[in-house]
Amino acid sequence: MDLSDMLNSIQLSQNSNAVMELVRLNEKTKEWGLILTPDDAKTLVVSRNKVLRDHARVELSIGVLKELIEVFSTSPYMDQEHYVDTLNELQEIFYYLRNETEDKFSDAKLIQLMNEFYNGSCAGSIELLRSKMEELAENFRRNIALPNSLFKGDD
Repeated sequence: MDLSDMLNSIQLSQNSNAVMELVRLNEKTKEWGLILTPDDAKTLVVSRNKVLRDHARVELSIGVLKELIEVFSTSPYMDQEHYVDTLNELQEIFYYLRNETEDKFSDAKLIQLMNEFYNGSCAGSIELLRSKMEELAENFRRNIALPNSLFKGDD
């Protein structure tokens, strides 16, 4: 077995473990009528890997994806029909914002902020959320004073 085959085998094993971790979250999300099939979970993991590559990021666990699922599954705007697509969009927005804010926000704070906008002024619109998060990133880049509490969190 050459190095390429070994790395591919390791990635397949990690993806399989990630899929099972995501499917286990159904115990929490079924209360809101949201269920991931193994194929849905695989789609999310593949999408996550692509987003990480696109944003030149490395993550060793699926903790962010799990937290996105746990936090956003309670939203009144989340429905089964759009569940996987919405989660994929949320991953894209999260990692875009993570890069644009130079990792100054903790994961939990960033997800909380996204959730507040999604459930608040965005009323469940991914397009509006993306726009609001782009504004936030632009303000960050312009160095507009944001409350210091935004930059502190439990990582």
